[in-house]
Amino acid sequence: MLPKVVALGGGHGLAATLSALRKITSEITAIVTVADNGGSSGRLRGEFSILPPGDLRMALSALCSDDEWGRSWARIMQHRFTSEGPLNGHAVGNLLLAALWDRDDDPVVGLDRVGSLLKVVGRVLPMSSIPLDIEGTFLLNSVEGVVRGQAQVAAADGKLVSLRILPSEPPALSEACSAIGDAEWITMGPGSWFSSVLPHLLVPAQLRALVASKARRILVLNLDATPNSRAGEYAGYTAEQHCQLFAQYAPNLRIDYVVVDSSVVENLENLQTTVKTLGGVLVISDLRTAADSVHHDVKKLALTFGNIMSNSLIG
Repeated sequence: MLPKVVALGGGHGLAATLSALRKITSEITAIVTVADNGGSSGRLRGEFSILPPGDLRMALSALCSDDEWGRSWARIMQHRFTSEGPLNGHAVGNLLLAALWDRDDDPVVGLDRVGSLLKVVGRVLPMSSIPLDIEGTFLLNSVEGVVRGQAQVAAADGKLVSLRILPSEPPALSEACSAIGDAEWITMGPGSWFSSVLPHLLVPAQLRALVASKARRILVLNLDATPNSRAGEYAGYTAEQHCQLFAQYAPNLRIDYVVVDSSVVENLENLQTTVKTLGGVLVISDLRTAADSVHHDVKKLALTFGNIMSNSLIG
């Protein structure tokens, strides 16, 4: 019997996880952040007061059926217009979702309709029924500053002091909470830690569902979690600190496995100790697409997930 898996995240990190999971099972539910305020998604969100479609579009594209129909639609969904006019930068999939949501107030109905068109493997759901904003307080040169917006938080300099979503207690999606309750496995990460991973812990009802779920949980760390990295928001944070940040926002959420690429392990003993405080086992793998890449190789990630889910990795 195929395992039931729920994958939480957003953006390219979630897309990589979904592409890997679909090699293992068709029983997949993607739960996606809805706080994007940049680019095409931000423009559509502002114009129509809808959920930002970009991360949801990427998840749908990652789960398209593996035939000519699905692959061609995946390319169409990801296509971006290039022009001197108002369509410039918009992705076709974003416009399709915006059209369906403009016609029907229920975002899940629109997502399911696009899922049927693309013959997706599994289902894609938003983590809330309303668009959210992310706000972070960062400490830089002994001065605290507040940064608002997913794009701005993801690129902020300084050490994170606190992270929150607005509104502070948004409605969780009932379908998402039900999927979490029915899941056998839950994956979180990789992805932008502050803007795609941690926000899932800030929706109170969803966090309660995660804590209550009997599923086993896998946390996948990014490939740039090193103190000297300047590849985005990871600068100044070690793999251990990323685990600690996760625990800070979900102290009662047990993690069974923490998956990390060997290149970001600086102090094995310290990292193992930190992972144990989460209740889990450290799984070290070769996950990069290339030596200098910060992207996960889908086949390697699928192999790691498969080994864990088949119980070949024992803590």
